[in-house]
Amino acid sequence: DDYEEHVTLLHDLLALAFQADVTRVSCMQMSRELSGRSYPLIGVPEGHHTVSHHQMDAHNTEQYTKINTYHMSLFARVIEKMDTTPDGDGTLLDHTVVLYGSSNSRTHQNRNYPLVLAGGSKLGLKHGHYRRYGNDVPLSNLFVTMLDRIGVPLEGFSDSTAEMSDLLA
Repeated sequence: DDYEEHVTLLHDLLALAFQADVTRVSCMQMSRELSGRSYPLIGVPEGHHTVSHHQMDAHNTEQYTKINTYHMSLFARVIEKMDTTPDGDGTLLDHTVVLYGSSNSRTHQNRNYPLVLAGGSKLGLKHGHYRRYGNDVPLSNLFVTMLDRIGVPLEGFSDSTAEMSDLLA
């Protein structure tokens, strides 16, 4: 019944599964499409899906920002947990590549997603910078780069055009 408790438990299980080497790949969706979930705990009585189609309405944009900020705080918790879990010559986060993102529900286009790429410093990824890519860089380039870092080299995937060398250490 408690959304935050549920997400935290799933994040803990995810970190434990990576730590125990039970899995090497996981996908978690914190909120499904068409979600009518409201977030009264953070002052959002409207449904998530409704405010995501905000059409630049000030109230809906504010509510959507609250939801995304809340989700990011839950994500930050699992990242911190992985970053403080020892693993070989570093931390669990150092040896894991984590992608957090959201689509653009206002336009439903598959370009310029707001994404966070975390971890993988022991896998050759560099962090600590913000990048903004134009419409000519397909999202699949990021997937090719991530897969290469975890030992699954591909010459291409979907509409990819190249590895994203600016993300490599």
